[in-house]
Amino acid sequence: MDGGPRSQQEPINLVRLRQDPPPVYMLGPGDTLGIYIEGVLGSRDEPPPVHFPEQKQRDIPPAIGYPIPIREDGTLPLPLVPAVIADGLTLTQLEAAIRKAYTEDQKILVPGRDRIIVTLMKPRTYKILVIREDIRGAISQRSLSQGELVIGSEQAGAANLVELRAYENDVLHALSESGGLPGVNAKNELIILRGSFDQAQDLAPILDDLDSYVEVSDRPSSEKKNIVRIPLRGSPGSPVQQLRQQDIILDNGDIVYIRSRDAEVFYTGGLLKGGQHPIPRDYDLDVLGAMAMAGGSIAAAAGGANIDGFGSGVGSIFPPTRVLVIRTVNGRQEAIEIDLRRALADSGQRILIEPNDFIVLEYRPKEVFMNMILSTFRINFSLNSLWD
Repeated sequence: MDGGPRSQQEPINLVRLRQDPPPVYMLGPGDTLGIYIEGVLGSRDEPPPVHFPEQKQRDIPPAIGYPIPIREDGTLPLPLVPAVIADGLTLTQLEAAIRKAYTEDQKILVPGRDRIIVTLMKPRTYKILVIREDIRGAISQRSLSQGELVIGSEQAGAANLVELRAYENDVLHALSESGGLPGVNAKNELIILRGSFDQAQDLAPILDDLDSYVEVSDRPSSEKKNIVRIPLRGSPGSPVQQLRQQDIILDNGDIVYIRSRDAEVFYTGGLLKGGQHPIPRDYDLDVLGAMAMAGGSIAAAAGGANIDGFGSGVGSIFPPTRVLVIRTVNGRQEAIEIDLRRALADSGQRILIEPNDFIVLEYRPKEVFMNMILSTFRINFSLNSLWD
């Protein structure tokens, strides 16, 4: 079990997965603005056009003016004047910059008599692909500009292309839009694949060899196709609780990948019912808990008797108290012997179960001998009672 005992780990503060939005919306490339400049964009004889947001954007107020998007270089193209830099400005600051361009720089409008309105018509969005192996269901095929990407089969999970607005383009919102927080079938980490994966063949080799990559979140932002790992649980004070904003903010082309948890199971046999049982993801499982999960009788080891099971295995007058935990260490099998009576009284005797452990419950020789004597006594007693 990597990262120490599960009981000593705690989940990450989910607020860490959400970016801190600025107090005022800052404009950037991709924003569509409503611009009204009386006599230039709009006639003095007609009221300015009003644009109402789509139903899914009800929290955005109606916009006034004609739609003009901010270009990739962060400038806003306007008639009769050079493009105005809009990137990093607020709506109020951009309105002041446009007024200066028309009244002072080019002297097209008369200062004090100009009517200029700048509103946000449609905020910029970021398209993020979320691949989840912890959600069962049909897989969607999503076009990635130059090719389609198909992930897995019907039982393997789901791939969703989510569109996040500016200042909501973070890990928490991506998870919220794609099915919620990782479930118990997911690993205790999520992976962000940075860069533009326009074609499926660019992504496939990285997914196939993901474990060979390490966290590279402190590389320059210009570095493409790097990987960020975000553990979802960790010990108190570990780096898992010290995420930076740039670690969780997503950009166009980024991929959030949630892998399914490897099959962590243990096996039971001997006097326990044979079977394969899952190891819990978020807490430790000791040998007593594992036996209880497998349907074994823990109380009988303390001296309790099961009359119906008299002389018939688990639960007889002399219950089995010998437990062997067969574990593979460095390629070799080792048998760890545990006395159930001591384990019930001493928590230090209750070893933690690790993946692929094999738990075998057995009688000790003296327990077999005493149960044979009692079984013989019971048979003789039953035969004698027939002659009475």
